[in-house]
Amino acid sequence: MKITLFTFLVFCGYCSFAQISTKSNIIFAKEFSKEIALYKAKSFVINNLFGESSEIVKFEIDALAASSSGELTSLSYRCTTKNKEGLVFGFFGDYVTSSSQPYTAYAFKDFSKEKAIELLSKIEKVIEENSKYLLKDENNNNFYFQFDDVTFLIYYKVSPKIRVFWNGFDSEWNNYEFKKTKNRFLNKME
Repeated sequence: MKITLFTFLVFCGYCSFAQISTKSNIIFAKEFSKEIALYKAKSFVINNLFGESSEIVKFEIDALAASSSGELTSLSYRCTTKNKEGLVFGFFGDYVTSSSQPYTAYAFKDFSKEKAIELLSKIEKVIEENSKYLLKDENNNNFYFQFDDVTFLIYYKVSPKIRVFWNGFDSEWNNYEFKKTKNRFLNKME
């Protein structure tokens, strides 16, 4: 009984101090990723999309969905003052330097509203058009396409999976996370 209780307490302590799980769907992984992505994306949109201003600039930014791996978060933004709106992918990953020091890297990829709508529609369309091919041999059939400088690999494992390759990052979306992103983005842009 004591050993079981000790093992349970050690496991709970491990989970409660975890940041982003890259191996499992621990409850904390998604929310922690969305929280960090939202925090860091604010700086990204100010510095890289909106630019300097001597006036007050109001803008909206919302974390739409995070992958269960914590490696990819989608965010929408809108700034009427600067007449800009669109979709940002927040990429996160754990890496090791050449001197064996671990670090977490992050970067953001912006898509204007028009490009984002085109991309999300294309992903949905190619999955629909190629679903028979994917289901024919779930373990071996894959396809990919490029959009701007991002590569999307589609394969099937219980449901469609979307791997997103950009700037050294390799992240994965499941079909639910993709659809959540698309629906929330389109609703925000109305």
